[in-house]
Amino acid sequence: MNIGFKEDLRTEFKSDLKRLPDNDLIDAVVAFANTDGGDLYVGVEDDGDITGLHKAHKDITQLAAFIANKTVPPVSVCIEIADDDSFVKISVPKSRSIVASSSGKIQRRRIKADGTPENVPMYPHEISSRLSDLSLLDFSAQNVPDSSYDDLDDLERERLRNIIRNYRGETSLLELDNESLDKALRLATINDGKLIPTYCGMLLIGKTESIKKYIPTAEAAFQEMKGTSISVNESFTLPLLAAFEKLQNYMDARNPEEEIEDGLFRISVPEYNKRAFREALVNAFCHRDYTMMGRIRVLIDDYGLTISNPGGFIEGVTLDNLLEIDPHGRNTALADALKRIGLAERTGRGIDRIYEGSLLYGKPVPDYSATTDVMVKLFIPKAHPDRSFTLLVSEEQKKSGRPMDIDSLLVLNELKNIRSSTVKELSEKFHINRTKTKMVLEKLTSSGLVEMSGTKVSSRYSLRISDNVRSKVIRNNTVIKIADNIKCYEIVIKYAKKNNGCITRRETSSLLGISEDQAYRLLRKMSSEGKLEPAGKGSNSYYRLS
Repeated sequence: MNIGFKEDLRTEFKSDLKRLPDNDLIDAVVAFANTDGGDLYVGVEDDGDITGLHKAHKDITQLAAFIANKTVPPVSVCIEIADDDSFVKISVPKSRSIVASSSGKIQRRRIKADGTPENVPMYPHEISSRLSDLSLLDFSAQNVPDSSYDDLDDLERERLRNIIRNYRGETSLLELDNESLDKALRLATINDGKLIPTYCGMLLIGKTESIKKYIPTAEAAFQEMKGTSISVNESFTLPLLAAFEKLQNYMDARNPEEEIEDGLFRISVPEYNKRAFREALVNAFCHRDYTMMGRIRVLIDDYGLTISNPGGFIEGVTLDNLLEIDPHGRNTALADALKRIGLAERTGRGIDRIYEGSLLYGKPVPDYSATTDVMVKLFIPKAHPDRSFTLLVSEEQKKSGRPMDIDSLLVLNELKNIRSSTVKELSEKFHINRTKTKMVLEKLTSSGLVEMSGTKVSSRYSLRISDNVRSKVIRNNTVIKIADNIKCYEIVIKYAKKNNGCITRRETSSLLGISEDQAYRLLRKMSSEGKLEPAGKGSNSYYRLS
């Protein structure tokens, strides 16, 4: 008889024909606890065949007590025995700390190249990484072993002070002497009466040769690809602030801007929002796992911008809750220092700024779907701004006197791409609770940005483009130069006069930025009022001036 499924990262089979050795049983439980938890089936062969349970393992109460006594800290498992006593299922929870066997053995699970799982030792650097993922250890706040205060660079410290001035960081930090500044930002701590650099300090203002010696993983790279050809490919190990500046300079030289008219003003829209890029880069440096080999990589290609860093999402963060979860990071001291000097978002919600950089201009949203357990990968698609949407958001922000919140931008952007939606559909799309989604829609409706149709029970919401915005879009696209107060009738008539007295439904739709159905209703109304006359039939129909 076969159990009907295979082994994977969260499932393991153990034969019990010759009585599974106690050490093998405990090692398997420890490995599950130190990874993602899972189910251990005792009495089942590797191929899934159920071959029976040894009598020593049939007392599940005693078995659970044995496992708790042989693990440190004790692991509380849930054990179920098959109806015919042929095997037991031991469900092991994921531990919030590092678990070892009572003999001191620490293991974890991983997937081999052939797709099958195995248990392997957990090495010291992996323990630090695991604790960091669980938010139990701040790697960046630890002292760098065998280093000295001389490993910090005075020139880099001056760069840090300039960043405080230029990015409006905490100006009170500028009044401190070097040692006081380093202690305030946790760049160094006192150990046995001496100042010793922390990993945070070494990363931010360490000398390049010292960083290569003590943190060899602190590497960054910039790549630019045109088709399949690499036009730029540079890797470097520098203090974080210098690396940040270098990457930003590379980006600025490859980030053209597009202009959109807004009355007497112009909105400059870069291909990639500069603030969003800065926050994405800060996130990559702050949240990367410095115990893992790899590098922070910035790539520009024909499709967009990719920023990746070693180390997956930390514990509790998923693709579904990315925009909602309370901010918390892997390297808290480093993140705090970057906030205080003004380089990072002070609220810790840099992810909002990353999304905002695309949503403000009606561009596709940033994509984290390629992220894995060992790599965070952000992709920002290359796209032209949506002019009408950009003007709509700009007009609303000027009217309210404050920036639009991220939830409103998400909802508006979705309604721009689809005809209409419901509270339920939008809530499920963005993983926002329904009460909050409804409140966002009600606010947008009262602002005149969204219109509701249907009954209260089956309400649908759609985007509403104001006449003022529509006229600005027409002017921007240079279809026809008009003043903002000219009505749709006059626009249609002026266009028809320049086109042999004729205009089609499709031309009206393009001219006014409305749907063809709306254009049809407008032309019919003008016809009923004697301003136009219908002509032609079927696909060749059009309207001419009376």
